[in-house]
Order: sequence, then C-alpha cells, then structure tokens
Amino acid sequence: MRIFYVDAFTERPFAGNPAAVCLLEHPKVDSWMQNVAAEANLSETAFLLRQGDGYNLRWFTPRVEVELCGHATLASAHVLFATSGAPRDATINFYTKSGVLRASMTDGLIELNFPATPEEEAPIPEGLEAALGVRALYVGKTQFDYFVEVASDEMVRGLSPDFVALSSIPVRGVIVTAGSDSAKFDFVSRFFCPAVGINEDPVTGSAHCALGPYWARRLNKTTLVAYQASLRGGVVRVRLSDDRVYLAGGAVTVMSGELNV
Repeated sequence: MRIFYVDAFTERPFAGNPAAVCLLEHPKVDSWMQNVAAEANLSETAFLLRQGDGYNLRWFTPRVEVELCGHATLASAHVLFATSGAPRDATINFYTKSGVLRASMTDGLIELNFPATPEEEAPIPEGLEAALGVRALYVGKTQFDYFVEVASDEMVRGLSPDFVALSSIPVRGVIVTAGSDSAKFDFVSRFFCPAVGINEDPVTGSAHCALGPYWARRLNKTTLVAYQASLRGGVVRVRLSDDRVYLAGGAVTVMSGELNV
C-alpha cells in the first residue's frame, strides 16, 4: 500500500500540519488502522478507500479515531490530485463520519467544503483558565471542543498550557483565539488536544468550522484569512455560505513510500 506524508495548509515543506495518507486497496479493521496511525505518530493519519463516486475517508490520531479532520482531508485531496486518483478539475467526494465532504482546486489551492460547527456560549469548565494560564473573554462549546476568546493576538501566541491539567477536561480539544494584530490576517488561533494524544495541533481545519462563523459575526464579513500560530504555523482561507464553511490552503508532499505490513 502506498503511504504519503503531506504538510497541509502551507505552500512550503516543514510548515503547516503534517498528515499521513494511506491509500487502501481493501478494507482494514480498526485496530490495524489505529496501529498504523500510532506508528506514523502524526496528529492524524488518513485512510482512503475507493467507494462509488468518491472515497471512504477515516482519520486516526496516535490514540483514537476522530469524527472530523480538516488538514488530513486536505492532504488526502492533495495526494489524489497529485497521483491521478482524481483529475485536477474534479470535485472529490469523501464519505466520512461527518457526512459527505468535498474538495476541489480553486485558484491553485485546495478548497474543502465542510459543515459549520458553530459554538454556543457555555459555562467555563473548572480548571480551564488555570490550565491555559489566561483569563477568558468568552467561552463557548462546539460539537467537539471548548472555544475560548482571549484579549489579544500576543496572548494567543504566548500561551504555554499545563497539558496534564488540560487533558483532564472532558472534550476533544480547546480552541483559543483572538483578533489579529497583522493586517494580513483577520484572526489568530491555537488548538490544544492532549486528551486525544496531541498536545498542540499545528493547523486545525475542523477548528475553523467554528472559528469561521464566530469571526464572521464579529467582523461582519464572510471571507476571512486566518493564521494558526503554532510553532510550525499555517494559513487557512475561510469562506462561509449558509451552513457550510469552505477552507482553502496549499499542501506539499514531503515523503512517500510503501507500507509493508
């Protein structure tokens, strides 16, 4: 089986968010996919299997399967476009646990069509502010994560969470965001998910399914440019239409080979 390592939401290698993409020829049991993901030891490994007019797509962290992942979907589309698994003028259908997701090439970038997962205001869970080391201006909760706005871009970039404490909060992850100090971006964010085996995810497409609607309301605009301020960093272009969020970015293959087990 062919396997690829792809940096997603970047146009240069060794930035953005790395994902492994495995092209399956036949269905595999969950335990096998989980073992491969643990072996890859990246934030997500995607498994693609041809299905009708598209591909069945599943995502695994080194510890668990997740229901929605943006960067590994973008990486999967990149691999299919690059290997002739899909024509570059096609729309790829991905059949996932979050419904049908779509990917297409737009202005030289890959654009994903994802469901919006807006946050709703929620009580601050015990220990969250202490674990992050900041005071929250606003706390919400999405389908998957807690959502925290803080006072400044500088605060987001300077976060140094207590990951042990953060992992005890019963949620997939914690999105932390603020308006951007740079004219190039509308907002910045970081995403912490130690409960699923990744202390900090470098660039998180699924988090922008909540960030996009939130900042669209705040800024009164439906097209935004976001920066995820992890060590690797990455740019996500966000466009909103009805209950869908369109996420666009680049991707670079940094390694490819064969899986021998």
